[in-house]
Amino acid sequence: MKTDDIVVDKILSTPKNLQVLYEDNHLIAVNKRPGDIVQGDKTGDLPLSEVVKLYIKEKYDKPGKVYLGVAHRLDRPTSGIVVFAKTSKALPRLNKLFAEKKTTKTYWAVTKNLPKKESDTLVHWLKRNPKQNKSYANHKEVAESKEAILEYRTLKKLDNYFLLEIDLKTGRHHQIRAQLSAIGCPIKGDLKYGFDRSNKDASIHLHARSLSFMHPVKKELLALTAPPPRDPVWDACL
Repeated sequence: MKTDDIVVDKILSTPKNLQVLYEDNHLIAVNKRPGDIVQGDKTGDLPLSEVVKLYIKEKYDKPGKVYLGVAHRLDRPTSGIVVFAKTSKALPRLNKLFAEKKTTKTYWAVTKNLPKKESDTLVHWLKRNPKQNKSYANHKEVAESKEAILEYRTLKKLDNYFLLEIDLKTGRHHQIRAQLSAIGCPIKGDLKYGFDRSNKDASIHLHARSLSFMHPVKKELLALTAPPPRDPVWDACL
């Protein structure tokens, strides 16, 4: 096992260190750690969805299987808010909210370069390459591409980096990573999209900071905010 693998393993979520942001009978929202996968994949690593199931099973001493529905995901190296459905009644309604873009998502990203404009709306056409697990940003529509829109503003100048706040208008594969890279501002640690070196824990400095939507059952506005991971760069952003 490599040293970096050990570091990553230490920060992954378990039922004991899971950071729960909100919970009721229908939903549970957690602050995903970088390195967690939301759903199982070919790696065979324990996914966050199973960690949350174990947390619920232990907390409420539930017999048998625990129901948990996945409504959206975050890339493995990113951190931030992930919402799960605890009931079969809530899941299709939650899925519909995300599918119809009736959620408001805000992200924080740390970049080494300062965008030419302090704030702007970025519009690209993203084409995904499944073999590379990467999306390419084009300024014009190309075959099999999808329109990607985000708004960003520069929040803070750090010693060596810049903190950007991003409002996501569409939800495309690797959208923020690809679009920021396209304007010469790759995210810290994101080798796949042009940053010059990786972070020691294999994370990237992209964080799902806030999420708001109408509760699918209670019909009340739910506004969630998640603190970023603890490290010197993120700490300087606060």
